[in-house]
Amino acid sequence: MKLHVKAPAKINLTLDVLHKRSDGYHELEMVMTTVDLADRLELTLLEEDRIIVHSESRFVPSGERNLAYQAADMLKRELNIRKGVEISIEKHIPVAAGLAGGSSDAAAVLRGLNKLWNLRLSLHELAEIGAKIGSDVPFCVYGGTALAKGRGEIITPLPPPPSCWVILAKLPIGVSTAEVYENLSLDKIEHPNTEIMVEAIKNNDYFTMCQNVGNVLENVTLMRYPEVADIKEDMLRFGADAALMSGSGPTVYALARHDSRMHRIYNGLRGFCRQVYAVRILGKGEEWGDS
Repeated sequence: MKLHVKAPAKINLTLDVLHKRSDGYHELEMVMTTVDLADRLELTLLEEDRIIVHSESRFVPSGERNLAYQAADMLKRELNIRKGVEISIEKHIPVAAGLAGGSSDAAAVLRGLNKLWNLRLSLHELAEIGAKIGSDVPFCVYGGTALAKGRGEIITPLPPPPSCWVILAKLPIGVSTAEVYENLSLDKIEHPNTEIMVEAIKNNDYFTMCQNVGNVLENVTLMRYPEVADIKEDMLRFGADAALMSGSGPTVYALARHDSRMHRIYNGLRGFCRQVYAVRILGKGEEWGDS
């Protein structure tokens, strides 16, 4: 028995860090939404008690370091399951890009195995398990658009944002999320207005949404990697309605409502950045059901 599951990328419309928690994590407040750039996973039921993960991408680990593997292993241990699964990952989301590719793969495995193993768990139960794997996994379990708080595990669903193009540009550099957080000065950051962003989405107000994108990690990454700042400046120069780094980077995205503006930004970036994608903002979880 086989099952195919899509694992969409996410972008942060806002990412705020409120304070350092007693458990060592940071208290977050983020508005995230899905875009139609997705990995595709094939799950094959195995009767023997083992997990196999493979991908044609050389950047994807095949063993226990892979979040998809960890998701299957966590589910087996939590529910004492003796069945196995073979997971094949067709990678389309850039790796280590701030787009939650690994977390989305893990969430897709949780959703897929829930069906493949006939577990009948709710999305809330799957998200609770996902929170033990990574901070972005609970959001990715639900998909769509949401306000995420805590470490990312407290999810409040939101309606889809105004429809638009998202132009993603990922430079060939690696950014350590841990190092970005370590270099974040909590007393100096300018906090995005999450409340206004939530209201803009609820009111389908594209202009206000664009005016209020914000990511407190952006300045840290931009100072360490000036080329990321250059990409953002180029996006705005090419006519983006808004431009922002997603997650801890290095991917920067531009928002554009009109096809002509999207083509101008996309073609301008392709001249000097190899990984550029023009995709639609989706923001509805049901867009990413199993296929």
